[in-house]
Parts: sequence; structure tokens; C-alpha cells
Amino acid sequence: MNFVDCHEEKIHISGHIQDFGYLLGLNVNTQTISLFSQNITELFAMDKGFLGGRITDFPAVFAALLSSIVFKNLDIDTIKEADVFLDKINVAGESYHFTIYRMGDTVFLEFEKMIEHFHRRNYISKKYESIQSASDAAAIWNELLSSVAEAIDYDRVMVYQFLEDGSGKVIAEKLKNDVESFLHLHYPESDIPKQARELYLKKRKRIFSNVYSEPVPLISNTAEPIDLTYSSVRAMSPIHAQYLKNTGVSSSFSTSIVVNNKLWGMVTCQNTEPKHIDLINRIRSEVFTVIAANAYTSFKSRQILADSVALDQKIIGLKNKLLKAETLEESLFSNVAEMQEYPEAHGLAIIVGDNMQTSGDVPTAENIHKIVKWARVNPLQNFYATNDFSNTDQGNLGAVENAAGVMFGFIDEKRNELLIWFRKEIDAQVLWAGNPAKIQETTVKDGREQTVISPRKSFEIYIENIKGKSKVWEDRNIFAAKKVVATLLETTYTQFKKVQELNDELRNLNEELDSFSYTISHDLGTPLTVMKLNAQLLERSSHENPEVQKRISSILQEILGMENMMRGVLHLSRAKSSEIVVQDLSTEKIIEKICYDTKLTLNEDTEFVIGDLPNVIADETMLTQVFLNIIGNAVKYSSKNEKSRVEIHGEIKGAAVIYKVTDNGIGIPDKAREKMFKIFNRMDNAKSFEGNGVGLSIVHRIMQRLGGDITYTSKVGEGTTFILTFKKP
Repeated sequence: MNFVDCHEEKIHISGHIQDFGYLLGLNVNTQTISLFSQNITELFAMDKGFLGGRITDFPAVFAALLSSIVFKNLDIDTIKEADVFLDKINVAGESYHFTIYRMGDTVFLEFEKMIEHFHRRNYISKKYESIQSASDAAAIWNELLSSVAEAIDYDRVMVYQFLEDGSGKVIAEKLKNDVESFLHLHYPESDIPKQARELYLKKRKRIFSNVYSEPVPLISNTAEPIDLTYSSVRAMSPIHAQYLKNTGVSSSFSTSIVVNNKLWGMVTCQNTEPKHIDLINRIRSEVFTVIAANAYTSFKSRQILADSVALDQKIIGLKNKLLKAETLEESLFSNVAEMQEYPEAHGLAIIVGDNMQTSGDVPTAENIHKIVKWARVNPLQNFYATNDFSNTDQGNLGAVENAAGVMFGFIDEKRNELLIWFRKEIDAQVLWAGNPAKIQETTVKDGREQTVISPRKSFEIYIENIKGKSKVWEDRNIFAAKKVVATLLETTYTQFKKVQELNDELRNLNEELDSFSYTISHDLGTPLTVMKLNAQLLERSSHENPEVQKRISSILQEILGMENMMRGVLHLSRAKSSEIVVQDLSTEKIIEKICYDTKLTLNEDTEFVIGDLPNVIADETMLTQVFLNIIGNAVKYSSKNEKSRVEIHGEIKGAAVIYKVTDNGIGIPDKAREKMFKIFNRMDNAKSFEGNGVGLSIVHRIMQRLGGDITYTSKVGEGTTFILTFKKP
């Protein structure tokens, strides 16, 4: 008897499609028909005799298909697996969505009827802007749900987040028709098995219109399984169908939430009655989801940046205190309470040889010594953290009071000196949507008996009590602890190797944290490009409806704005972490080129008045970035003046070089002064100008790294002067 786990089900080669769609397959090499869905006869009068023939061999049968401009101009040989082409065709007076894509050696032609009432619905709304401007994670997901609910009108719309252990949790929800709430319920990893998650990364939107409908088989000229990974009409797994039936729903739709190129979660939608969603509205929902994922990534990036800046300020104070001590023990022991606070621990023990100092709620001295002994003989990394220390895999020490969670930081090679942060056990409950234990059933397939995992039949809330664990150490907690240890090494040891090793770890961690910024420009570039491509294709296919075409154009404008914001955040990250080479630099050519370029790109009527331009001490790339932003802003915000004028001049004052850039633009309100150099801050009177509020943040950070300063004077309606202070050569 064989055992078949959910993870082993080959859902991408189901051999069937759903009954709302139709499918044709062409061999890439021969461009002949290699497969079709059994129901294709509803569109084209064909049979098995067409297998091996070309579309062009039957012009009368495929007249509607051959009339497609997209299909006629498509070079099948050059289609890549990431390419998707959209069009629409008319067959017997009915309009059908027409999608072309490739998987392996097959080019798929996919059709589905357009829903008539779609044309009477509002196609685009302000929801795009609402998602992007949401202030925190909860607001982002709630705005996303509102947008998706408006597009598909299902009974239940949820944001489902994947957790570290593979399980998932409903973190946001929007309901109608008095359906049951699933908010805060957990689901086991087996509900969405590994191969399904991998598929959701490749095909990010999928619909199951009617779980009670009969799937339509595919007819092929080979016995090879047909890979339907990218198909929008692929029939769903029978296990998944039964799972949905057990939950009391008849339709489902979902889109993938991808963050940092990983499957972070899903927008999961369910309807109690069978209901199909038009392809256009499914694409809308996918676009909403991509925007929300980008907004969430941006929010997390800003949050991490703020946490890092706040921690750096605290570390400066700690470093000063450590330097006042004359011995290692005095340095460590006199600041133990402060070092406990940074990673948000309940307690801290600092061990130097056989001596120990503690702060807060810690285990008994005897238990601490046991933990220390275990830590010194086990092959832990320089940093090690767990929220389940009582687990047998974590040392077999059993439950230790005040040590459900521990985090070790070693500050010497022989592990004689170490810090151990502690967290208490939390008394928590997990609410599961039904008992998460796997249910096995025995079935017979092809004459062979096999045991399979059966979907849960009950989703009644199942309460699991959590014992022996602490609150999870978050990345920012670990980062704070590493900062503390790095500071200890810097201030208490002279051996460069030890400092260098920990700095390498910190550099790696900083790179991981900065990956949010780089994700915006790189990893998120791909889904943004896909989104732009879809919008452009929709724009081409919507020429018959000027209103729809106008709305789609607004999507493209939003995409361009997002691309500009991504570039700005990337520049800000580089201004913080990139290496610099300071030298004696002439500013004359840099400023003249920027003035010339900004006249071409922003306002050719701007008058530049350039005075003395003394040399400064700076990094050439960063200096260019400073003047590019300041001069560009001066030109932009004075461009609506009848006589736009920008003055630039520098002078030497003592050990400094002062540059002033003055414009006669809109000016800066006094109330904006406190937030002037904050990221994503924009003045109320600047809303009519393009921008994302990143430029001045970049300049402020660069000037700090160059050892200089930036200030300004301004009057609303009269203009602004930015004052840049550099070091004198």
C-alpha cells in the first residue's frame, strides 16, 4: 500500500481545465496543433483530426482566431515563458478574452467568455492611491481588501499570511452576507502544500469558479502530461475541491502577495455560491495586490530605517559610557541594565570568566551556569536565538524559569565572555480553523490501494494551548543585540580581527535590512514590469471603449510614479551605506552640467545666475547627487513663475565653504520645517509638482556623511535659499 501526501500531488498536470475556459496548444517547433480541450468545439468546429495540423490550414474554422492582430503578428519561436499576450476575439457574436503564453515546448491559446455586465461597471477607482498612501501595514491590507472586494464582489475576502513554521493566519478580512468570520484563525502548512506555494509564485492569480462543476479533459497527440503551470483555466485538485466544499463555499479566487521575491501571503476570496469573475477584474485584483505588496515593502523599509537611526543614537551614548570604564568587567557590569533594554529582553546575564552580573528577570544562578556550560560546549554560531529553549533540541535542559527564550552573544573566541538575553514564557493560545492534525483515508486507484491525506471535514475553532515558548525574537531585536556586542568589541578590545569578524556579521545584517530598499528597485521590478505589460496590453485591446482606455492610462501613470519612488528609496539607501572617497573637488563643471541638463528637462526658460564656485572636500558622486537634487528642486518649484530665476554662488568662511542656491519659486511653509528632510515628506503647496519626497532626505544624509550641513531660508510665494556647508580643501 502506497502513502500519498498532499505535498506529492502533481497539481500542475491535472490533465483538465475548468468549464468556463477553452484551450488550444501549439507545438513551438512545428507550430502545429498538439492539444485542445474537449469543449473547444463550442468555439471552433474541430475534432481529433485537427491534431498535427496548423491553424492556417483551416482558415474557415479559425477565422475569428486569425483575425486577432496580436496572434497574426506574433512570432511563436521567440515567445518566452515569462511572456503573456492579451487580446479579444468575437465568435458567433460573443466576445472572448484571448490569452497567449508558453510553457515548455507548447504555446497555449486560452479563451474565456467576457462577462457582459463588466462593461457597465466602474473599471478603475481611487483605490490605487488609497493603498499606496496607507500609513501602516494594517491600513495597507484593509485598503487592499476593499479594492479587491469592489472588483470581485465575493462574500469573504481575506489576507492570509504565511508564518515562519509554514502555517498561515488570516490577518485581515472583509465580509458580506453574514458569512462566518475567519479573522485570526490559523491554518496548518498542509492546507497549502509546498508544490502549491511554488505554483503560486509562478502563477499569481487563480480562480475556481464552481467547485461542483465537472472538469473538462484535454485531448493530446501524445501521452506526455501537459504542464498547466501558467494556465488561468487549469482544473483544480480534487483534494482542494473537497476542501472548499467542506468549508461551505462554492467559488474561490486568490492572488499571491510576494515580498522580497518570496511568497509572503495571499489574498484569498470565497463565495458561498458559484461565481465566475471576468479576466479583467482578476487582473485588477492582481494589480491591487502588487501595489499593496510594494507599499508594504516600502513601509517596512521606512520602519527599519527609523529603528536603525534610533538605535544608533542610543549606541553612541552606550559607547561613551563604556569608554569611561578602566576594566572589561567594569565596562560590562556597570551598563548591564541598559544593554538588557535594547533587544527588548526580560533579563540579561553578562558572564566574564567565572564572574557574572545580571539585570531584570533571569533564571537562578545555578541554571544560568548550566546554560553557560551548555553554550560553551555546543557548536553555536557567534549569535544564536530561540524562543523555545526548553525543547529537547535546544540543549535538553528542560523548562528553565525565565528562559523560554534565550539569545547568546559571544564576545571572544574562547567563549569565556558572553551575554545571554532572556525572555519569559508566554501563556498563549492558537486558534486553528479545525483540528490541524492530518486525517488519513485509504482509497483504491488504478487497482492499487493507497493512503492519502483527507481534507478536514470540520472547521470548527480548535484551541491549542502554547506552553514553554517566549515571544519570538524579531530581526530588530537580533540586530540590536549584535550592535551591543559590536560596540563592546570596539570599545573594550584592541584585537582588530575580533572587531573585523563582528563587523562582517553586522555588514551582512545591514545588507539584509537594506534589501527592502534594493527589493523595491530590483526584486519588485519584475512584478512591476509584468503589471505595466498587462496594463499596456489592456490599453491596446480597449480601443473600443474610450472610458476604459482612459482609466487604464491612469494605471500606467501610477506605475511610473511607483518606479520613481523605488529609485528614490534606492538612492537614499546608497547614501547611507555606500563607500565614499573624499578629495579636493572643483564644482564648476558639475554645476554647469546640471544647470544645462535641468534647463533641457525641467524648464528651458529658467535664468541661471552663477557666481564664485570655490572647491570643496567631498566625494564626487555624492557631490553630484547633492547639487542635482538642490538645483533640480530650485528649477522645478520656480518653473511656474513667469521669470524663473536660480542663483548659485559659493564663498569661503573660515574652515568651511558655503554654497547658496536661491530660487524665486513657491517657497516653503513654516509648518513644514520640522519634517523638511524626512523621507517621503512633501509640502502641501508642492502637490501639483511631480516628486516623491525623497530627494532632500538623500541630500541631508549625504551632507552628514561628508561632515557638512544643509539648512535653508524661505518665504512662501517668494522663493527659497538652500545653504550647503562643506569642508574647505
